[in-house]
Amino acid sequence: MIPLRDSNPTRTFPVITVALIAVNVVAFIVDHATASMQVVDVLTPYGIVRTHRLVGGLASVYSMVPAELTSDFASAWYTIFTSMFLHANWLHIGGNMLYLWIFGNNVEDTLGHLGFLVFYLVCGTAAALTHVATGPGSEVPTIGASGAVAGVMGAYVVFFPHARVLALVPVMFFSTLMEVPAVLVIGFWALIQFVNVSWLGGGELRGGGVAYAAHAGGFVAGLIIVLLLGGQRLVWRARRGSHRYIDWYE
Repeated sequence: MIPLRDSNPTRTFPVITVALIAVNVVAFIVDHATASMQVVDVLTPYGIVRTHRLVGGLASVYSMVPAELTSDFASAWYTIFTSMFLHANWLHIGGNMLYLWIFGNNVEDTLGHLGFLVFYLVCGTAAALTHVATGPGSEVPTIGASGAVAGVMGAYVVFFPHARVLALVPVMFFSTLMEVPAVLVIGFWALIQFVNVSWLGGGELRGGGVAYAAHAGGFVAGLIIVLLLGGQRLVWRARRGSHRYIDWYE
């Protein structure tokens, strides 16, 4: 199920959402233009595992390595943030930025520009620390905005439980465009994350290169934060007195 757009108009231009997408894309281009892919053996909590590692690019310096954080946090703390803006491949960044654009603009509209930026970084931090907690000795570099984007989706579920999303839905051997509840799209995504955490342990190695625990941690953080801030009351407050909405798909 691939979301294409939602039904929610916004009052303001999502400047932070667009800026985050731009920074991620630029970082991806620079990283892959200056890096080379090599096969290396790394020590993980599950033993020595052969994996692919980008060498020589931004990821070799700014990716997050759980073992480095747990052994020398003072020297590696910044990678919690820098790793949020790096991605492994086009599919990785494409999926994250698609979800960020579809769901981020409305969350930004509700929290405000600065509030959304802080929220995004906090969710990304929660996701990173959740991943470290599930494999503190792992030497496998971790990159991606998935945890922060998961937090955005968690907030969207709370803010707009009745919103609908136009999605590409597989039916047998074909795919069709359908308008489905946003909670169904996000709920399906969340179910995959939590099932993988339960069955696979949440580690990026057992999870086929995906840090499922980080996704789950970011999603839960997003839910909790916006509920503590007031939930749907924030939406009503943001839209009170304003009748000017922007539909970016008209």
